[in-house]
Amino acid sequence: MAALETIIVERRAGVVRVTLNRPDKKNAINGPMWDELLATFEEVADNPGDRALVITGAGDAFCSGADLTESRTPAAADVAPLVQMRHVGDVALELHRIPKPTIAKVNGVAAGAGCNLALGCDLVVASDAARFSQIFARRGLAIDFGGSWLLPRLVGLHKAKELALLADIISAREAADIGLVNKVVPAADLDAAVDEWAGRLANGPTIALSLTKMMLNRSFATSMEQAVEDEARSQHVTFSTRDVVEAMSAFVQKREPDFTGR
Repeated sequence: MAALETIIVERRAGVVRVTLNRPDKKNAINGPMWDELLATFEEVADNPGDRALVITGAGDAFCSGADLTESRTPAAADVAPLVQMRHVGDVALELHRIPKPTIAKVNGVAAGAGCNLALGCDLVVASDAARFSQIFARRGLAIDFGGSWLLPRLVGLHKAKELALLADIISAREAADIGLVNKVVPAADLDAAVDEWAGRLANGPTIALSLTKMMLNRSFATSMEQAVEDEARSQHVTFSTRDVVEAMSAFVQKREPDFTGR
């Protein structure tokens, strides 16, 4: 991948850490960042050495949403809004499709597309200083970056409408109470909490986790009959992996398994 302008990508022990790096703009997403996120998500999806993904923001914000000032520049004016938004949708879909576990590490404000970037991850861990908002309506905009699909599944239809139509800013604690966030920790403990989960996921049985994630993502659009058939097919795959052999050996030997993701 070419040198990155708006994000930082770090890899260690199977965990990919992506940091949105426009702290002076509260990590608002501009055109280059959309491009770099899409390319990075595609790379993580295809790289067998990448076994978990963490997304966070530089400075005191996670992401304040799309950079609306950019939409008024001459360069942006040359691109039809529908084309721009389909590109945004491509980024949301690529994040959703990554076949590895993803964690949003929310260290500050997560608003608009930034909020849905967090919610689009499999797990959300937030600092107690974090705030969340579906702020679109305050800007005269409709919801985007997958929020219309994510919110009802996370909090139910009526609560989703409340969040989207009123566009209130809610605390990390309230976000956890309604099901938007998995865990809230003191700001000083955020790094350790996310590192612990990311390490567990990266050291897990990659193929089994990928199949489980895929089935859960499909669950609201699948019949029970199809779900149990998908489970059967998935288990057929997992039974052929080295990780299952390792798990059985570890169980017999009363030790922790050493999964290799194969």
